[in-house]
Amino acid sequence: MGSVIPRKRKDGSTGYHAQVTIKRSGKIVHRETRTFDRKQAASAWLEKRESELAKPGAVERQSTPDPKLAAVIDRYIEESVKKVGRTKAQVLATIKNHEIADLRCSEITSEKLVAFAKELPVQPQTVGNYLSHLASIFTIARPAWGYPLDAQAMEDAFVVARKLGLSSKSIERNRRPTLAELDLLMNHFGRIQAHRPRSNPMQQIMAFAIFSTRRQEEIIRIAWTDYEPAVPPSHPDARVLIRDMKHPGDKEGNDVFCDLSPEATAIIEAMPRREKEIFPYSVDAISAAFTRACKLLGIDDLHFHDLRHDGVSRLFEMGKTKPQAAIVSGHRSWSSLKRYSHLRQTGDKYAGWKWLPIVIAGSLGPRSASLTPFSFAS
Repeated sequence: MGSVIPRKRKDGSTGYHAQVTIKRSGKIVHRETRTFDRKQAASAWLEKRESELAKPGAVERQSTPDPKLAAVIDRYIEESVKKVGRTKAQVLATIKNHEIADLRCSEITSEKLVAFAKELPVQPQTVGNYLSHLASIFTIARPAWGYPLDAQAMEDAFVVARKLGLSSKSIERNRRPTLAELDLLMNHFGRIQAHRPRSNPMQQIMAFAIFSTRRQEEIIRIAWTDYEPAVPPSHPDARVLIRDMKHPGDKEGNDVFCDLSPEATAIIEAMPRREKEIFPYSVDAISAAFTRACKLLGIDDLHFHDLRHDGVSRLFEMGKTKPQAAIVSGHRSWSSLKRYSHLRQTGDKYAGWKWLPIVIAGSLGPRSASLTPFSFAS
């Protein structure tokens, strides 16, 4: 039953209190009150709420906790045993600054999720990433905490966003550095190293990224204890344990051994053993230095990650099979390497590359005087 009660305010105006009271077996199980300036508005709300609460299970749902989305995001991050990745953390932080984060779980519909996707000032492939990261919270909110986040609403929003072109799959990059561009970068970073010996050894990092096919995040995590030198004849190739390798479904704990090419092995062997990690530097510093150098040198649209793509492409151009390439690159599925299937066997792009002995000599520091130029077999 409900009632509308007029009450005088301190300023002399009249407010209308609409109160809904639900009783079962003589006990009040739900009471809800709202105040309106007009009696008609109070009566309309009262009629609407009584109709809503008359539906099966509606009263029971009123006792369900219904926090704002921002609070759910915070709880997800706090209680996640698996470390939330840097990209995902940045995305969730951005979502918390959006209007949708102020909505309570029960208020978030597919329409509001689509509106959120439309307002994001990013490319369609990035919109898809935003929705994917948010979807992981929708998946567990109800079963884990009893929050009324509708996973179906998120699925519907995915479909609508894709059909409207708001989201799309990531576009595969095929950009590879030319030898001329690498000459510019290597000369540039060589001059910086000569003037500032304590700066990040970008020549070594870039060369290792190409010959090992490793990502930035993986390079800086490799510890000396993760490195296993070759032990012929049983283990002819050196290898490294790549911890938390990037994978669509599972990053944390996804530790994979990857073989090292002779060139990558030589770079590791020449690095000083002063720290726990072989390359004790930060991703942000490496990325910023590379981006800044490309801009300064007029190298257009080249990303550090393109070095990995170049390294994997090189393996196929050298005649490696998918299994042989995968054991170096760390691709879990050979189907992931289908984008390289069009490459013809043309030989080693880096055969006789003048920068390899220079890179290794630079890593050795004072010992470099005893080195002579050399080349590696394919």
